[in-house]
Amino acid sequence: MVTVQDIYNQLNQIAPVQYQMSFDNAGFLVGDRNAAVSKVLVALDITDDVISEAAELGAELIVAHHPLLFHPLKHVWAEDVVGRKVIALAKHNIAAICMHTNLDIADGGVNDALMAKLGARVTGLLEPNGTDENGEPLGCGRVGELAESMTLPNFLHYVTEKLNVSGLRYCSGGRDVKHIAVCGGSGGEMLELAREKGCDTFVTADVKYDRFLAAKELGVNLIDADHFCTENVVIPVLREKLQTAFPAVAFQISSLGQTTQFYMP
Repeated sequence: MVTVQDIYNQLNQIAPVQYQMSFDNAGFLVGDRNAAVSKVLVALDITDDVISEAAELGAELIVAHHPLLFHPLKHVWAEDVVGRKVIALAKHNIAAICMHTNLDIADGGVNDALMAKLGARVTGLLEPNGTDENGEPLGCGRVGELAESMTLPNFLHYVTEKLNVSGLRYCSGGRDVKHIAVCGGSGGEMLELAREKGCDTFVTADVKYDRFLAAKELGVNLIDADHFCTENVVIPVLREKLQTAFPAVAFQISSLGQTTQFYMP
């Protein structure tokens, strides 16, 4: 019998929770750690629709990237956005495990998956942040290079295809694309790090206006490729690792896509 705790232990082998950033709330967040698991839904976010999908599937566990809970709960009410999710999970006996910044940092995690999706070879960390128990460096974001240089217009088209994003926000730094940096999710503040690492292009998401201004002045191509699309690349990778570890359990990727959409008049 495979339990919630067994799967949580395996996830800690993949992306140890101890490596999460100080603001984060990754880990085993809802449910009975001793509950038996036969079906698991893997998703980027735990939304109302994802919980309904898990209940319909008959899943006993949802493994997600973004934490369901961030701040200490003072109450759980059905009319609260978070409270109703906790109630729905309890009602359907579904546990929730969320692996967030620890999965961003982990070897083979979000940023390595993003680099792989873009066909780039990883050459280093964008923002080193300590070491693991073996003395190996840890950090968020990755630096790497493409096999061949591309013009920026060609690379923009390439990114939309590889990440399945319907639109991009970008600023041209006036350079072709070869040496790139990535940070899945919100990484605009790492722009200067990308330049320091000798990158001509930085792919991330949730970029503020002032970061685009800075990118142009620094001569770096800056691409906002959507938060969901730059992080969801890790979900198939995570699902495959879990399925290999627990062949008797059915791991299914959520069929629900990103919540935000692009309007193209």
